[in-house]
Amino acid sequence: MSGRLYVIGTGPGNPEQMTPETCRAVSDATEFFGYGPYVDRLELRPDQHCHASDNREELSRAAAALQAASAGAVVCVVSGGDPGVFAMAAAVCEAIDTGPVQWREVELVILPGITAMLAVAARVGAPLGHDFCTISLSDNLKPWEIVERRLEAAARGGFVIALYNPTSKARPWQLAKAFELLQTHLPATTPVIFGRAAGRPDERIVVQELQNADAGLADMATCVIIGSPATKIVARPGMQDIVYTPRFIAG
Repeated sequence: MSGRLYVIGTGPGNPEQMTPETCRAVSDATEFFGYGPYVDRLELRPDQHCHASDNREELSRAAAALQAASAGAVVCVVSGGDPGVFAMAAAVCEAIDTGPVQWREVELVILPGITAMLAVAARVGAPLGHDFCTISLSDNLKPWEIVERRLEAAARGGFVIALYNPTSKARPWQLAKAFELLQTHLPATTPVIFGRAAGRPDERIVVQELQNADAGLADMATCVIIGSPATKIVARPGMQDIVYTPRFIAG
């Protein structure tokens, strides 16, 4: 008899930002599969077992979790943020699509979480207050040429852009290249928000203008939000500025 497979997101890292239904899934499961730092955010009981793996082993992690669930275990696959945003939900679905037929019989429960762009946006105001899109700068799973086309299309379309996976040791140049491309389509004063570890003790939120945006401020734990031409910064003397995108845009 097949078991159950939960796919959850722990949110940005603050335990208070985990949803109640996610906490119930964590309590229900006995086997946990995930990237080590994400699973470490959970306080597991002695009867719960952790199977940690490296960040770039998504498909093998999904396969191992499905194998355990198909054998009858109650399994939890752990992502940071929301599991459906550049995370493990797609890997699990892909594994079911291409794997043994018995994996399709597993009860699959995907639970939403607070993804990084929502946590970062809340810290500065409402930059996602109008139309926006989300793009991963990583070219591990798609060509860089596609990334550039999507960036250009989003800028031309007037979207606020949330960038995931902005940089890594293997990809130190891509965020600067993205800023260079976007400057040909957006005002120089467009707000750029660097949000790292939103809600955690090591949180860092920096707002700069696109013309001066420093790609060196970002790492893989950073979500970068680039405003649209309509996005505004509201100065508040003695208080943090507010960044928001108005709800109304003239035709």
